Amino acid sequence: MRIRFLSLAIVLTALLVTGFGAGTIRVGAFPQGTPGELPDEWKTMKLGNAAPSDYALVREEGSVVLKARADGSASGLVHRVHLDPKQYPVLEWRWKVENVIASGGLDRKSGDDCPARVYVTFDYDPGNLSFGERLKYEAVKALGGGDVPLRALNYVWANQSDETRMVANAFTDWVMMVPTQSGAADVDTWRTERRNIYEDYRRAFGEEPPPISGIAVMTDADNTGASATAYYGDIVLKSE
Repeated sequence: MRIRFLSLAIVLTALLVTGFGAGTIRVGAFPQGTPGELPDEWKTMKLGNAAPSDYALVREEGSVVLKARADGSASGLVHRVHLDPKQYPVLEWRWKVENVIASGGLDRKSGDDCPARVYVTFDYDPGNLSFGERLKYEAVKALGGGDVPLRALNYVWANQSDETRMVANAFTDWVMMVPTQSGAADVDTWRTERRNIYEDYRRAFGEEPPPISGIAVMTDADNTGASATAYYGDIVLKSE
């Protein structure tokens, strides 16, 4: 899904209301939300004909967080932004999973499910695609693919402990999978992640990144038919 721009005014407003000060944008301010609801700025991201996963704000260990539950289902939530990755290169977030998916694996389509994902999508110009890629892009749209992510980093809690390297998504090399947690060793434990998305993009695609177009979270289990539960805390972008 290729996410369109928000106006600069909306982005500046989001920066002002975070209370974090200049240089930090609180993209996922879930602790400020109300249990049982979803923040207005996070919109449902459907995946084809898959049944949607369940998302709701809940109270967990004294804080409000986003709980996600997938039961043979797949959908996400996306917060649309328009930001320069050179100006805001650092992404930080907190997450926890209740389980990994034993039959999941990043190397095959049938295993392409993860208990937790944080996507960063980029506003890549379709005009920069090769002739063959443009044909594929148009074919995907014609088949109901909608706004296709032409470039995305997918930070995942990988199911297998040996899945630690960046690899292309099993369905498309326009999306790169970046394991930041792997396996079940830290199940039921809150983990804090920090990534330099500017550097990760250059390493993944060998080029300068276009503007960031969105941040998304997803818990999915449609390919394996399994179940997974995850929790997402604060998600912030930082200038350093």
